[in-house]
Amino acid sequence: MPKEVYELSDVWKIYGAGSSAVAALRGVSLRIYAGEFVAVMGPSGSGKTTLLMVLGLMTRPTRGTVSLLGSDVTRVRDAEATRLRRGSIGLVFQTFNLVPWLTAVENVELALAIGDHRGGRRRRAMELLDQVGLRERAHHRPGELSGGEQQRVAIARALANDPRIVLADEPTGNLDSRSGEQVVRMLADLARQGRTVVMVTHDREMASRADRVILLKDGRVLREVSPDAIP
Repeated sequence: MPKEVYELSDVWKIYGAGSSAVAALRGVSLRIYAGEFVAVMGPSGSGKTTLLMVLGLMTRPTRGTVSLLGSDVTRVRDAEATRLRRGSIGLVFQTFNLVPWLTAVENVELALAIGDHRGGRRRRAMELLDQVGLRERAHHRPGELSGGEQQRVAIARALANDPRIVLADEPTGNLDSRSGEQVVRMLADLARQGRTVVMVTHDREMASRADRVILLKDGRVLREVSPDAIP
């Protein structure tokens, strides 16, 4: 059986207090395994992004437990959460979040520097851009790249420190269908290489490329379905 990467048990995330409290997650329990490509779907306000933030150790649950690679990380301190993120998790966002005055290769190098990658950063950054098909665009700034190219740079940056997990929040949301297809194919390839990929998306076509689809509604797991059974 594949190794368990995440286990969430009765996870709640409540913002605010008293009469203004809002429950973004309500008793979420799920397991995600090594090498899986999991899509998370649901309407606006269903808790998709909050779930991804919990998985990425960017927010702590109000109650419940979160296990990452066999260790309880529910209440880890900020410094430890940052260390775990840098070592194990790559993040991809809808808005790319590239530094506009740096070239593609410099954006990837910056992630290597933050991750304390020692020596050969330029060579490693070029290897990663080659992996996402952008070696020829390495010395272009984000404003000189298409949306699809910028997202591929963002994926190369997410892979800078060789993470076991890639979390993607609406990675195709700002892309045309052709560029979106390229990005999702790339994420599926990462899962085939043994990484665990969790993608939040509202796009049924993109979600259909995953191995498993988790449907959220009102902060709860409504059900899990196969990609060919997305409602």
